[in-house]
Amino acid sequence: MSYLNFKSEYDRFPKTKIKNHKAFCGYEEIYHELKSKMNNNSVVVFDYYPGVDEKEVYELIKRFNFSLEINMHDIFKDGKTMNEQMKYNLTDDRVFGKMYYGNLVDFIDEDKLEEAQNKIKEQKESVIVYGVGAGLVSHGDVYVYFDMARWQIQLRYRKGMANYNVDNYDEDILKKYKRGYFIEWRIADKHKEKCFECFDYVVDTNAANDPKMISSDTFKISLHQLSKQPFRTVPYFDPGVWGGQWMKEVCNLDVNQPNYAWSFDGVPEENSILFDYDGVTVELPAMDLVLYQPKELLGEQVYSRFGAEFPIRFDFLDTMEGQNLSLQVHPLTEYIKKNFGMSYTQDESYYILDAKEDAVVYLGLKEGIQPTEMISDLESAQRGEVVFDADKYINKFPAKKHDHFLIPAGTCHCSGKNAMVLEISATPYIFTFKLWDWQRLGLDGLPRPIHIEHGKQVIQWDRTTDWVKENLVNATYEVKEEGNDCKIEHTGLHELEFIETRRYTINNSSLHKTHGTVNMLNLVDGKSVVIEGDFESFIVHYAETFIIPASINEYTIKPYDCDEVKVLKAYVRF
Repeated sequence: MSYLNFKSEYDRFPKTKIKNHKAFCGYEEIYHELKSKMNNNSVVVFDYYPGVDEKEVYELIKRFNFSLEINMHDIFKDGKTMNEQMKYNLTDDRVFGKMYYGNLVDFIDEDKLEEAQNKIKEQKESVIVYGVGAGLVSHGDVYVYFDMARWQIQLRYRKGMANYNVDNYDEDILKKYKRGYFIEWRIADKHKEKCFECFDYVVDTNAANDPKMISSDTFKISLHQLSKQPFRTVPYFDPGVWGGQWMKEVCNLDVNQPNYAWSFDGVPEENSILFDYDGVTVELPAMDLVLYQPKELLGEQVYSRFGAEFPIRFDFLDTMEGQNLSLQVHPLTEYIKKNFGMSYTQDESYYILDAKEDAVVYLGLKEGIQPTEMISDLESAQRGEVVFDADKYINKFPAKKHDHFLIPAGTCHCSGKNAMVLEISATPYIFTFKLWDWQRLGLDGLPRPIHIEHGKQVIQWDRTTDWVKENLVNATYEVKEEGNDCKIEHTGLHELEFIETRRYTINNSSLHKTHGTVNMLNLVDGKSVVIEGDFESFIVHYAETFIIPASINEYTIKPYDCDEVKVLKAYVRF
């Protein structure tokens, strides 16, 4: 069926043009460029983000015929020692670990590191130091950083890639991801951030055997430009057991796939950014922008509260012609801090982009239920003894287009089938405690993880029908903004949550002031809009998420190729 009355122009690969700069394409060009910067006694450093294909890059290294090669695998502690050191943070849980706040050097053998540093001092001919954390040994005469986005790493896990320096090739994908999320990516980002000013070149390694390299100056100028203009991250899409059909049409996806369940479109921790250098596209992790230009992107207030982290997340959940999401609950701030080492939690909301007549959202508890009885039924269902009767315990509200359901942490919830959800939430996206999953297996054929022990400790049992209706279902009212005469509605979020959302219905032009804080927006109705300000005009199409950096003081939004639009904006409340 068709969900739109116009042809979708959703751009899956949004690019930012950088003028007067170039990229080097392929290992042949990269080799010649690097060779021109070396001499017979150069110290060259190839530093990798965990997940970079080391065998692929080593084919480049061999071409230089270095007199001395120092491989970082020889300097890291062995895999068994690393596993033991990570044991507390990895935990025995299939999904959840504890956030690691140490550094890459914690997993280095200090004696071997010193030995490698001394070898470089003594060596009179050319040297290459290569691998994850190579910059810990030396910054060398030529320092090249090989970068990669987290989504690409996840795809490689699925194809059998192991985590760094261990041989867990056949391990559960969720456990590989957990090791990356809680430890590897955290320490790698810290290391990369410290070395930004030392790089001579940065290499995009996301596509196998198709690297693109830019100079350090080009890298910095590109990120600086992006921090001064509207931009989009590169969305990615994934199937799921409950997935639907809406995104296939609206987001121009492969119609031959069974379904698409969810998409991240506006999550800098996970998404990429694309730069166009005279027709050559270079992909970098959007997290590079957050780490390198945090104040310009986030604003002073957001940065002072969250550090170099992007605290708002937009994503899609598609159950159109699909199935219910899992019944779930998110941890309270105190719980996530004590148990997982996170400083804030996943408060969220469901904004309904589209819905069929029978669409519903499960939200909050019914009046008068007994907590012990509900938990007992959930545990019995997990053992396969009964089918959990969600309708007995959980409110079920009809859902229609442009409804907004607020979901502060501790509230039981899920979207039912035949709804298209724009989920707006805080960024710790991994912390979902599933309570009931409708007797389903995952796409891997394994039971999907259920977390009743965690869930029962955070469910807020007083969030029952009357409270939910009053506080969480379409808690919408009109507001005024100075200099802006379009219809403006506060649609959320709840006072327990730090994100504010406002919906703008625009017929002519709408003026927006950032007040020094980053804005994240989505065009939730209408064909397209143009964003104008002290930057090159920026076109956004239906359902696209876009970011306005805090460095932009004000901007306008106008309908483009249509008469009226609705835009949903989120920002951090202070």
